[in-house]
Amino acid sequence: MKRYLLLLLTIASFISCEDVIDIELPENETRLIVNGVIRVDESQEYLPIEIMVSESSSFFDENTIASLKRATIYYGTPREDAPEILEGGGISNLAEVEAGSGKWVPDPSFDSDQRIRVSSINEGDVFQLILETEEERYFATTTYIKSVPIDSLVQGDETLFSGDETEVIVTFTDPNDSDDFYLLDLDFGEFLVTEDEFYQGQTFVFSYFYDNDLELDTSSVVDISLLGVDESFYNYMNQIIVQSGGDQGPFQTPAATVRGNIINITGIDNNEVFDNVERSDNFALGYFAIIEEYKDSITITDNETN
Repeated sequence: MKRYLLLLLTIASFISCEDVIDIELPENETRLIVNGVIRVDESQEYLPIEIMVSESSSFFDENTIASLKRATIYYGTPREDAPEILEGGGISNLAEVEAGSGKWVPDPSFDSDQRIRVSSINEGDVFQLILETEEERYFATTTYIKSVPIDSLVQGDETLFSGDETEVIVTFTDPNDSDDFYLLDLDFGEFLVTEDEFYQGQTFVFSYFYDNDLELDTSSVVDISLLGVDESFYNYMNQIIVQSGGDQGPFQTPAATVRGNIINITGIDNNEVFDNVERSDNFALGYFAIIEEYKDSITITDNETN
């Protein structure tokens, strides 16, 4: 009887015992996060400039809105003997839409119109973004890249694995013999990148399969955008897509291990030349890009046959 009683007491002690385990999470350095991808529709009068800024936080906390002292965009044609100096362009001073929003747009209260007209820019023009906080200064540069129209969007009837996917066939034509890079925004937070290595100057046709989890039906409208990008942004987005499993685009919080094109220039004493900056571990997350966008839509007509 004593043996049984001892066994029951031992089992009870294991059941009632709780150990508190403290996990030491890595302390991540707070970084500025910049969402500065601007999609250009050349049929519109002005560039839709909107720069979103926030700050990274610890593992379990939400990102916070970043506070800036100043945000400015310079643009123009690079000088041949000094590409970092821009000519024939202008400047756009930005202002926060409302305090604490983190959204910066051309300053509507400025003496002159700070918006940039689409008619005043050309492919190959360079844009420089400067952001200043109370303690640091950041710089990014990008070249305006044009895209091509989407030739057609057609719903297909092929499937992949589950048999419930919805196929959309996208067609566009690469323009010439140059090396071109593209970003496809396929709606629902789905993105793809492609380069014209194997279809240079030709028509490119490919299928994209939407997972049945998206619950597409006959009333669903799928909006697809084709954006022209440079090789640097192509590589950046390719890493983002891989690390996020394909469900994260440039307009969400970037992966912490993917470095964009926004560098820290705090303390630099040269106001015109920025290519001498060597700050390997002090940089902002995110990307600044000015890219042309062509959009088209397709209405799903008969999902039951897929």
